Amino acid sequence: METETRHLAISRTFDAPRQLVYRAFTDPDHLAQWWGPTGNSLPSEEIDFDVRPGGHQRWTEISADAPDLRVHIDVDLTAVTDGELLEGVMHVSGRLQEGIEPFATRFRFEFHDEGEGRTRLEIRQWLAPQLADPTEQGWLEAFTKLDAALASAQITADRDGVVA
Repeated sequence: METETRHLAISRTFDAPRQLVYRAFTDPDHLAQWWGPTGNSLPSEEIDFDVRPGGHQRWTEISADAPDLRVHIDVDLTAVTDGELLEGVMHVSGRLQEGIEPFATRFRFEFHDEGEGRTRLEIRQWLAPQLADPTEQGWLEAFTKLDAALASAQITADRDGVVA
């Protein structure tokens, strides 16, 4: 990437098994529950996943406050290790917030088993400097929704006797 990119590093531990946290990133139904700011939606007909090295993930996020803002996410996956790693390049385009131009970001998501049903997620992203702070804030907001989605999925799995 360019020399003007910033390396964003975020570490977060979730009270959920590693496979469930990984699935939150790789299953369209799970991703739709937590991606983006509160109220935003991912129409199921605009989600397409092929999770494997050389595969892709594509979706559209619609803003709750301004439905004409439609963010298109197109991920090229370069490395995938089931339950452990997602790596690739995320292309962001569409009708974005004012002041944000379409961009691409290289990313690496690592999923670490912390024992006792907990998972540590390590996120690395390489971004233009002006995108680093809003991206970090976006992750923090999304993690609130992800916590709730993981708790709900865990309750359902426990109730149904399914191993997460």
